[in-house]
Amino acid sequence: MTGVVPVDHGDAPEGVKWLSLAAAIASISAVGVAIGLGVPLLSIILEQRGHSATAIGFNTAVAGLASVAVAPLAIPIATRLGVAFTMLIAIALGASCFAGFYFTDDYGMWIVLRALMHVGITLLFILSEFWISASAPPRRRGLVLGIYATVLSLGFAFGPWLFARIGSEGFAPFGTGVAITLLAALPVIAAWRESPDISSHSGGAAGKRFSHYILLVPTATAAVLVFGAVETGGFALFPVYGARLGYSEADSALLLTAIGLGNVLLQVPLGMISDRTRDRRIMLAACAFVGLAGMLALPWLASNWHATAAVLFVWGGVVAGLYTIGLAHLGSRLSGRDLASANAAFVFCYGLGMILGPQAIGLGMDAVGTHGFAWSLALFFAAYLLLAFVRMLARAP
Repeated sequence: MTGVVPVDHGDAPEGVKWLSLAAAIASISAVGVAIGLGVPLLSIILEQRGHSATAIGFNTAVAGLASVAVAPLAIPIATRLGVAFTMLIAIALGASCFAGFYFTDDYGMWIVLRALMHVGITLLFILSEFWISASAPPRRRGLVLGIYATVLSLGFAFGPWLFARIGSEGFAPFGTGVAITLLAALPVIAAWRESPDISSHSGGAAGKRFSHYILLVPTATAAVLVFGAVETGGFALFPVYGARLGYSEADSALLLTAIGLGNVLLQVPLGMISDRTRDRRIMLAACAFVGLAGMLALPWLASNWHATAAVLFVWGGVVAGLYTIGLAHLGSRLSGRDLASANAAFVFCYGLGMILGPQAIGLGMDAVGTHGFAWSLALFFAAYLLLAFVRMLARAP
């Protein structure tokens, strides 16, 4: 793509702004716990009510539609209201919707609540990641993003673990999700004065179409699209996949925890390696290759819980590198308000993945049976590998 040059000086000085980083990371990680609890919780309840895998996938994909709708508006809203205040509004919206799931069992209302909840979550992800990128020194960007991804992964891993302990009955899982989401407001309030002022950041965002940022660094935005598809679709439908394989509710949740723990252990090493890699696209392609291999192997291992857990542990950690390294690849080429707008485009593409993933996996399971889960995920990785190789051969970002 012409017009894109590496900009590795970034916005931040070489010193790390620890208060800003801690606030942004802690806030979004608390939300990560709530998501890790809520996604399998909602899928299990819908399964218990007799909804098909396609219907469950559609309900989950609505979250992606919400992300796609709100992502182009995130930076204009935050420019007007301020980063910290916008994040607090988003937290309140997410917590309110989480509570709303308990008070209605209407499928249509669950679609509305899911959409509104992910409007808030999308705003939080865009603004927290911009906050982190603006506070991270460029030479340590991969390390900082690795720390961010590790702490976030702890949240995603802890959420299914909580679900395995609390279960899906009664108000307890919903009340827990509300409380954890509201905790995300505390670090934002503590670091209010440290939040970045988007309007003060230089850059060429003004006058550019939002679509410009989607296509500016396609190897990064396609990576997060694939990650959004496999993460959201996988988390939403893996409990259904596990149940059809004969696993208990708790065993399926613990397999999701294994994926999350792989994320925890591998993101910092992957981020540090990316800081020393001349071309991060090679690492992105390697992550996609591991993702493809893991899904091709899964149907052969699924009858053995321990072997499945071991593979998913490694698979989950490496595949999450699509997000971490993709974000670092984006940040190495852009700065200022361009970076803020590109972060919004990055989350927009994650939202596209959230739409495509659950629907593709649900349709795959309904069309070809239980192992359609793995085959559908494998197709996403294969498509990304093709794109990455074409871009590298063309020497384009």
